[in-house]
Amino acid sequence: MRTGIFLFGGVEMDDAGAGVPAPTERRYDAATVWHATERILDMGVVADRLGFDSFWLTEHHFQYEGYEVVPNGILIGSILAERTERIRIGMAFNIVPQWHPLKLAEDFATLHNISGGRGILGVGRGTVPREAENLGTKIGSFDNPDRKDADDLNRAMFDEAMQVIRLALDNESFSFHGDVYDFPVPGIPDRGGFVEELSLLPRPLYPYEIWQAITSPPTLDQVARSGWGGVFWNNHHSFTKMRWEHFAEVYEQTHGTALAPGEKRTLVLCTCVDDSREAAVASVRDGHDEFWKFLGPYGWSKGYMGDDGRPSPPGLIPTLEDSMDRQRTWAVGTAEDVAETIGFYRDELGVENLILFPGMPGDPYDKVDEQLHRLASDVLPKVQ
Repeated sequence: MRTGIFLFGGVEMDDAGAGVPAPTERRYDAATVWHATERILDMGVVADRLGFDSFWLTEHHFQYEGYEVVPNGILIGSILAERTERIRIGMAFNIVPQWHPLKLAEDFATLHNISGGRGILGVGRGTVPREAENLGTKIGSFDNPDRKDADDLNRAMFDEAMQVIRLALDNESFSFHGDVYDFPVPGIPDRGGFVEELSLLPRPLYPYEIWQAITSPPTLDQVARSGWGGVFWNNHHSFTKMRWEHFAEVYEQTHGTALAPGEKRTLVLCTCVDDSREAAVASVRDGHDEFWKFLGPYGWSKGYMGDDGRPSPPGLIPTLEDSMDRQRTWAVGTAEDVAETIGFYRDELGVENLILFPGMPGDPYDKVDEQLHRLASDVLPKVQ
């Protein structure tokens, strides 16, 4: 089982938890934000030394609240590549419609090459309107009729951008003429002729993987049909199993090849390890509640199961006990407790790719460092 680490990459907070302050009441200065960035890099170095397979960064913009302060995971990943030896470096996720697709392709190829083939191209469509609408796209939802036009635009941009990115990365020269993107732009004069094709520089020197976040039924089908890997997070365990198996069915129907039980799929679990279950619960509660105070308004609760057995409505703010015991999206307790939850998913799904999320919004990075050591030395040997 390949096991990676994912961090949101936020600032350290002394007031994390439920209730006040509201996220928008916080604001952090440049020095605090940069300190967090350096500490994120430190955690990547620790993860490499501890033998984790991968380290995942994220892309977010304008988050003065301090939750996610890395706007370009590829750039930070390139720095991390120079400080590490073996760990693979992924993006969870590059928000493709917020990029010019050729710039994203160039930057990823640079990271992949300078790291000796350790880059992972993680892609997503985005969740935060503040970012999307200032960087050239919209954010909608497949199940919200009021935002259908925004969702349609975002999906169209994402689909064409990914076609462009693959063409650019995989071919010596290429052209693409779609409804959203047109490369090369017609009629560009060049040295006595006109530009008919483009060539991306640099191109990858090594094979690369593409992984996409799966948060809706249409995206699940699209990722499986595309042949990429799908990342599953924050879903009730029965929803995860259903969607995990549906992914394999769509993949086989499209490609004519049956997947192994855990192939082409990654599970993400939030974790906290301590000497007792009670200590772990006390340690992680404020971080859990801050996590949901941050993400609840963006509809993340739709992955949870409500009392009626259906997906919870958007805006739910769950308790830690619900996340741990009923939903089984958070593995919290002793090393044995956390290993048991991981083992449950290994047996239920055949997990081959696992990403652990051990640093909650606001956590001190010394605590994250401790959690990485506990996971590596106390938990993973019990499940490998």
